[in-house]
Amino acid sequence: MRRLLLVANPSASGFTGALFREVSSILSEAYEVTAAWPNGPDDARHSAEEAARSGYEVVVAMGGDGVVHHVGNGLVHTDTALGILPVGTTNVVARILGLPRSPKKAARALATAVPERLPVAHIATENPEGARSRYALFSLGIGFDADVVTIAEQRPYSKVRFGSIHYARTAVGRLFGHYRTKPPNLRIECRGDAVDAVTLLVQVHHLFTYFGRIPLALSHEPTDGLTAAAVERVAPLPAAGILGRLGTRRDLGKMKGITVWQDFHKLVLHAEPEAPYQADGELLGLTGGLEVTPVPAGLLVLTPES
Repeated sequence: MRRLLLVANPSASGFTGALFREVSSILSEAYEVTAAWPNGPDDARHSAEEAARSGYEVVVAMGGDGVVHHVGNGLVHTDTALGILPVGTTNVVARILGLPRSPKKAARALATAVPERLPVAHIATENPEGARSRYALFSLGIGFDADVVTIAEQRPYSKVRFGSIHYARTAVGRLFGHYRTKPPNLRIECRGDAVDAVTLLVQVHHLFTYFGRIPLALSHEPTDGLTAAAVERVAPLPAAGILGRLGTRRDLGKMKGITVWQDFHKLVLHAEPEAPYQADGELLGLTGGLEVTPVPAGLLVLTPES
């Protein structure tokens, strides 16, 4: 029988012991299920890495995008598939894959799901504490959105209670506040261009969303590769227009002060002073410089049958 490691985050909103037992029972109809209870992000990633080395066919992340990010990072470049049971504040990857919102329905879908290789973005950083390597499953950001994550995470009760609304409210506050007068501190080099900016956004899939059914896109043109958008300065730009274009899939690159690159092979960023950066909504710390490269077919993922 195929083996499955179920990595659960009991602190995720909506998680209960009864729900865990129910999804374990459903998955047991198709897999030999072993449970793992990580003590933190590093432990979740190491559990996934060890499962891949031990020949497990599937590792399922039960929680929000945080546990999905860490488990997925442990499975990149392996033949062990990532499965997702959406339990948590946001479930962006689950939405991208078309998984049911209900964890029990998602568990039934995983029993017949098809493994598919999907792209990820590799992030290589060089900081005072040493080199670091991480992968983004759906998006990464340096500057504004990482700053939003930093502030939003300081109010965990609001995060659990209000979810996407909490992040949206924090984002609007920073956009119309601090970032209206913030000077550029990022130098971004891509495809021969050198742009000074206050924030950089990178998208792995053409559409993703933090806000229910409202899709976000950095460009209206789909691509198989990565898409990046550099915002040079917020002050002269109509903030409402930026948010509107993100939500209607219109091309941000046609707005003055925003540069968009699609399907690039390497992007290099330097920050002075150091800037916060995040991947998949997980704050990764501060960086003085990083390099982003695409990894086509880097992660094996269980996707629902059509």
